[in-house]
Amino acid sequence: MIENEQFTEIFATAPLMAILRGMGTERSLAVAATAWDLGIDVVELPIQTPEDIQALTTVTAAARERGMVVGAGTVVSLEHVRIASDAGAAFTVSPGFDLEVVRASSEAGMPPMPGVATPTEVQMALKSGLTWLKAFPASVLGASWIRAMHGPFPHAKFVTTGGMDAANAGEFLRAGARVVAVGSALEDSSQLPKLAALLESDRQTKSGPFS
Repeated sequence: MIENEQFTEIFATAPLMAILRGMGTERSLAVAATAWDLGIDVVELPIQTPEDIQALTTVTAAARERGMVVGAGTVVSLEHVRIASDAGAAFTVSPGFDLEVVRASSEAGMPPMPGVATPTEVQMALKSGLTWLKAFPASVLGASWIRAMHGPFPHAKFVTTGGMDAANAGEFLRAGARVVAVGSALEDSSQLPKLAALLESDRQTKSGPFS
């Protein structure tokens, strides 16, 4: 059976993940550094072009020096799994649920996170042993979808992706999402303080009143 419980440790430090889509190498490095400095340790780089692959390889190397974690996103084929592994990605993320792809990723040592948008997909993923799931597109599904899925599937841990920013991240976290993935928000100076406040609130919650 495939499993991806490794994400519990990967996301232990913060409820936010950075997604750097189509930014090129230099811009990806800069935005990744912004995320890391803010307290977001985990970064995902979708791989859809040769430039994306180069950016993933470069950001992964930079992350290794800082003890951060970088994964490959939009992994939809066995070739993508190979590319992600060669680039040094720690995990893979897919927009949909493809059992062949998640199995290959797991066998390559990269915990896979498939995308889900229906109860059927959630149930199939859980049956396969996958508890961490990408809710996509989250802004279309809505925070109420997260609440609804937790009823029949209390063990599912959702990472919301698609249309997420500082304005709605808190709503999805309150609805039960374990992690919210943000992208362009990290380049918006007006959103950075709000993201920092979410991270600080999470740290205070985890530390408790008597720490």
